Amino acid sequence: MIKTSGLTFQYDERDMVFNFPDISLGPSENLLILGKSGVGKTTFLHLLAGLLTPLEGKVEIEGISIHSLSNRKMDRFRGQNIGLVFQKNHAIQSLNVFENLQARLFFANKAISNTIISDLLEQLDIIDCQSKKVRELSEGQLQRLGIAMSVIHRPQLILADEPTSSLDDDNCEAVIQLLIDQATANNANLIVITHDGRIQPLFQNSLTL
Repeated sequence: MIKTSGLTFQYDERDMVFNFPDISLGPSENLLILGKSGVGKTTFLHLLAGLLTPLEGKVEIEGISIHSLSNRKMDRFRGQNIGLVFQKNHAIQSLNVFENLQARLFFANKAISNTIISDLLEQLDIIDCQSKKVRELSEGQLQRLGIAMSVIHRPQLILADEPTSSLDDDNCEAVIQLLIDQATANNANLIVITHDGRIQPLFQNSLTL
């Protein structure tokens, strides 16, 4: 579960102060965060992931106040408990699809199971790509690899940044459903930030910044 309280952030003392609403999600609950460009959606996501430090307030994941952790402990906590789906793919270019997932488990300090990797690739319909290098993948295959890398280590929280911004209606719903299914399978919270209102009916909870 994830809970925030009194979160604010400022990039520079001359910049505006972002004030974010409090959220509280129980086990397996999902949240859609909507808003136009410039309202702080990505900033909010980066605070939830521990990539930014708030001016005030706190983020608790599974009862742990993440911004009270040292940098080293935060990196370890993020690697083991948070799955990030970025707009830009962060897979290792020199590795193939299967090796990227093995590496993700290794860096999360989780047991490497080739069976679990194969099963996930089957679920995401990219098992035929397991031996392909990242540069050989289509845009849709890259998106599915990004989802696989965000959930293979069975995180408690999955955070997705604008995962449908360049997709048509059919692929938009398919990608979000994949994320929801993977969050459900792992009993994880899913938080998606977007300006794309098409996906709102798929979520239990939503808020607009």
